[in-house]
Amino acid sequence: MPRVKSGTTRHKRHKKVLKLTKGFRGTNNRLYKRAKEALLHAGQYAFIGRKLRKRDFRSLWITRINGGLKTMEAKLSYSRFIKALKDNNVELNRKMLAQLAVTDFNAFRKVVEKVQG
Repeated sequence: MPRVKSGTTRHKRHKKVLKLTKGFRGTNNRLYKRAKEALLHAGQYAFIGRKLRKRDFRSLWITRINGGLKTMEAKLSYSRFIKALKDNNVELNRKMLAQLAVTDFNAFRKVVEKVQG
């Protein structure tokens, strides 16, 4: 059997990894072995980050809704507001409520009044 050399294949693989690690710090974008490990870790961080982003946004929406409730003289805490929404079958999610609290405060006030009264 003839001898097979892997020069071109290896060169392509190395170039691909180094292209993906462009912009990494230190030798993580120059040395293949370091770049390959850095790329594996970057993939793990990206995967975890996609899960954390959902958690972070939900927390942000809750903070904005709570801030909107505090600026009103509603005497209504966030948890009681959410309970009142559920009891009155108002199907607005936290993202939409936060958007109302930030951009259209009058609409947010009407939602709160509807749930309160």
